Amino acid sequence: MDMSTRSYVGAPSIYATPISIVRTFGEAAESYIEHGGEAHYLRRILPHLGSKMANEIFPFDVRELAKALYPTHTNATRNRCVVTPVKAVCYHAYDRGWGPSVRIKNFKTERPKRKKAASQAWLHAFARQCAADDLPHVAALILFMSQTGARVSEAIELRWREVDLSQRTALLVKTKTERNSTRWMPDQLVERLRQLNESQNPDDRVFQYTSRYSVNERIAAVCLRAGITYKPSHTCGRHAFANNSLSMGIDVKSIMEAGGWRSPVVFLGTYVNPRNAGRVVADRHNLYDFNNDL
Repeated sequence: MDMSTRSYVGAPSIYATPISIVRTFGEAAESYIEHGGEAHYLRRILPHLGSKMANEIFPFDVRELAKALYPTHTNATRNRCVVTPVKAVCYHAYDRGWGPSVRIKNFKTERPKRKKAASQAWLHAFARQCAADDLPHVAALILFMSQTGARVSEAIELRWREVDLSQRTALLVKTKTERNSTRWMPDQLVERLRQLNESQNPDDRVFQYTSRYSVNERIAAVCLRAGITYKPSHTCGRHAFANNSLSMGIDVKSIMEAGGWRSPVVFLGTYVNPRNAGRVVADRHNLYDFNNDL
């Protein structure tokens, strides 16, 4: 996106703030990353904004850049991939006295449609069909995602050197949040991986797949033979982990920590879809009898 025609003619009054030395957006981004900020989405933004001074970043231009970089994507994606990272860098620049405090509004987004996560019964049927089809690595992959909260992109990148079967852990390297994440595995999953691990090279992929699209194609084929509803990898993986863990009575904080969620808003607003919530709550209230004496 070409924003070279946009020139700085003086910051508006709402940006009035003491500024020591104005730096470029690129310099602010470099400092932001050095102080713990995430660099993942900034790689596509810096070629467009990197050379602009911090006081030349205008909200309209940022939203137009988001449209140009992600023309067919949802507003939620534009917010996550452009608006939020730019706001973070601009605030960092303001925090260091390198530029004004810029107020950039997010794009309006619709509430995400709730997905019906895979139940334990669905996972059981899927695993049994994989056994009948002699696809142990497929069953292990789906159970790994649904029992650790790993994303399919993280699972297919997992190498044997990052798996410790004796400690029941798997290290997800550089996840979506740009951080390594240790996941703990239940005993049955460890045993499945142990059977897959015979004569494997430490650098080999644990689940053999290199593309998430191939994973979803295989899931669809297994579901067809098993006579169960098709559920893509995220629905039978990370979504299933969140909802099945909640149905076991595990608290929200523990599930978020175990599955690598950082935002309770995202976890509760996007992933959690309790089954028969009204009936479950009513049944719990039945445990108290008001006719009995205190």
